Amino acid sequence: MTPTTPAFTRTPRAHLLHRTDLPFARSARSTLGIEWELQLVDSDSLDLRQCAADVLRLVGQDPNIHGEMMLNTVELVSGARRTVAQCIEDIALAYDRLLPVVKPLRVQLASAGTHPFADPLVQKVTDAERYARLVERTRLWGHQMLIFGTHVHVGIEDRSKVLPILSALLTRAAHLQCLSASSPFWAGASTGYADNRAMMFQQLPTAGAPHQLNSWDELEGFVGDMVHTGVIEDFTEVRWDVRPSPRLGTIEVRSCDAATNLTELGGIAALTQCLVEDFSRRLDRGEQLDALPPWYVNENKWRSARYGMDAILITDSAGTEELVTETVERMLTELEPVASDLGCESELDSVRVTLEAGASYQRQLAAAEATNSNEAAMRLLLEEVRAGRPLAPAEVTALVSDGIRPGPATPPRRHLRNRHK
Repeated sequence: MTPTTPAFTRTPRAHLLHRTDLPFARSARSTLGIEWELQLVDSDSLDLRQCAADVLRLVGQDPNIHGEMMLNTVELVSGARRTVAQCIEDIALAYDRLLPVVKPLRVQLASAGTHPFADPLVQKVTDAERYARLVERTRLWGHQMLIFGTHVHVGIEDRSKVLPILSALLTRAAHLQCLSASSPFWAGASTGYADNRAMMFQQLPTAGAPHQLNSWDELEGFVGDMVHTGVIEDFTEVRWDVRPSPRLGTIEVRSCDAATNLTELGGIAALTQCLVEDFSRRLDRGEQLDALPPWYVNENKWRSARYGMDAILITDSAGTEELVTETVERMLTELEPVASDLGCESELDSVRVTLEAGASYQRQLAAAEATNSNEAAMRLLLEEVRAGRPLAPAEVTALVSDGIRPGPATPPRRHLRNRHK
């Protein structure tokens, strides 16, 4: 049976006039890769430092350490691996290699969807043509993309599965967004949102929820139209929350805020990998995957951004609604056999750590409110990346009440890796 998705909107045949070939690379099924964006934090002020160019120059050629759009950011990337543990190993080792580079610069590493108090209007953009073109076109919105994300790639062995799985993932992308929400602040203000990064990123003209297209031909027609009219130069400039990555032969989930620690990074990656594999198995059995109409997808994205772990989300095309934590608990149980096959049982189970401790936005707000200072939230982020796990509410309280200043930069504790030794 050829996989199909519900045709909520039909692409007019005329759009295929500008069709651009998008060859889909061969990729082993359910292999994965992780990208984790880190903040470069000044050890004295705890503000962001615009020193990525210096850091990358000192690092030299490293396949796991990359630059990003902003000069306050470096990105750690894994190789294409079979298991989540292998990806986390790649990233942890890259982190280790980065520490002796940043320490003499009096820079520390942390991560979250946004910085608790940095001014977005004074940040500097990397000197690269593609970023200069983006800022020139988007002006104020493009210049203040002071946001940090986690991206997870999962290999798809058959191109005909890509678009059905993409649409199916949109029934659960909001749940991933809630679990990873770590951006409650903007320019020092508490926004009232769990995931303000999502609100900021969708201001870019090719970002946000993806179009649910009915065939690969229609995707090629869409890309051809965008190139023909000068909206993009190539498909990499389509910055959807979930998108195909033809060059890598993957589906890329980009809707998650940057994790603050390796445990939650592994949990998000495992849940994403298991969802993709589960949907792929359903297609193999001849099932038609459910898909949400665009208005439900957009509503879920907003609810996730606004309410985080308290969001009541739309879970299917029939309009069923359920508290995000209840859906996630059920997902974790239902996906256990898949996780066992993929070798990521412990990482999938670690999602329950977030359910118990609260998502990062909740932990940051608790720290800031206890001291009436966003600096405490920044100190929390520095502690969590070193601990390699989220701090429980009691630990956050103790951290704030004791006035603990972050200690010297140390490698993150690799709870996930140790379980697989």
